[in-house]
Amino acid sequence: MTRAISLHDVSKAYARGVRVVDRLSLDIAPGEFLVLLGPSGCGKSTVLRMIAGLEDIDEGQLFLDGEYGNDLPPSDRDMAMVFQNFALYPSMTSRDNIGFPLRIEAPGADPAPRVDATARMLGIEDLLDRFPAQLSGGERQRVAMGRAIARHPSAFLMDEPLSNLDAKLRNHLRAEISQLTRELGVTTVYVTHDQSEAMSLGDRVAVLRGGVLQQVGTPRTVYSLPSNVFVAAFIGTPRINLLRGLVRAPLDGAMTISLGKQFLRLPEPLSLDHQLLRVQQGREVIVGLRSEAVRIAKPAAARPGEVVLTGLVEHVEFQGHEVLVHFNTGSRPAVVPELEAPRPRPDRTPRRRRREGTVLERLRERTGALRAGTVATLDRPERAERPAPASAEPRVPGDLIVRTTPDIRLRHGMQVPLLVDLAHLFVFDQHGERICPNPERLPDLEE
Repeated sequence: MTRAISLHDVSKAYARGVRVVDRLSLDIAPGEFLVLLGPSGCGKSTVLRMIAGLEDIDEGQLFLDGEYGNDLPPSDRDMAMVFQNFALYPSMTSRDNIGFPLRIEAPGADPAPRVDATARMLGIEDLLDRFPAQLSGGERQRVAMGRAIARHPSAFLMDEPLSNLDAKLRNHLRAEISQLTRELGVTTVYVTHDQSEAMSLGDRVAVLRGGVLQQVGTPRTVYSLPSNVFVAAFIGTPRINLLRGLVRAPLDGAMTISLGKQFLRLPEPLSLDHQLLRVQQGREVIVGLRSEAVRIAKPAAARPGEVVLTGLVEHVEFQGHEVLVHFNTGSRPAVVPELEAPRPRPDRTPRRRRREGTVLERLRERTGALRAGTVATLDRPERAERPAPASAEPRVPGDLIVRTTPDIRLRHGMQVPLLVDLAHLFVFDQHGERICPNPERLPDLEE
């Protein structure tokens, strides 16, 4: 039996009234593998513990198979947790660790058949008589997973189970977890800060920041159509290129987005997405370009929808199967030092400065800041010019990273023509919300 889990406007606050989870609503279908993804301190583990009953829900409602579950004790929720630190009893063998919850549930029954079946499933039959101190990290995690699987729970709750393992073992166990949960068909909620895990494991990914749900969707959707600049930058390797742009839309000329020394000329006739950018005339925006949206080629090789930029090679990263080239295009990177901060910082602007605009406009501003956090305030240059805090991510060379094949030979200082595919252009407003592509007319990515 598997389980449907629903969270309706759930909130959790600790000391001083700081909300670590803020009005989160999420529906998890029976048998679904949902990943809670976000930076450290964003509230994802707290959400998992509230589902398990290990944390009280301050506000909102939890429904398990449609029944109210806020006050249901953990023992009655029929869920099994897999922890980051394995949580094995050091004085028990692997066999006893796996069979311990079975002996608690049914004291008179023999747990051996289910323990042996679980061990065969995980390929750890030869480890059953060893103690945790005699096991490697990967073997301990398999035993911890076996303890959860042997119970035949209605849901698995996994709290960063692979974060203490080395990269090679992590990749191997990731594939095992995916195969096991697919075979068992059990609802799984998986917490991680590793976007590679989230993209490879989840049926859907829920991205959190500061306790606020930013976006939920399939891995393909959150990568291809991020709802805001935080989701766009948090998901994807290398990180998306974020540049400050200025929209120019003269009535008697072509629409362009100025990037400083160069500009992107939008092809005519304008697509509906690009036509909607006219309302941003004269405003600064954030331009997002994935590394695969730009290619190195001569202007004569441009395809329909591609425009030309010129870049100066500043750094070349050889990855074996690909090369990441850092270019200086004279553009202005969108500096977002708070992008991966655990919580969006409150707006410190004095109230008297926020009197401009209508009440509705001020409300929209506050709502946008709540959803995406103050990642960039492009209409207030005095803020943008402040130096980044010491904890901010160090600047990488260049302002544009392009993914290319290893057979291209480039050296530092070369001036190279670049072709930008405007079909993969993202534009975000001053609050970091996506305005292009238009969210009202997205293609069905499941087709």
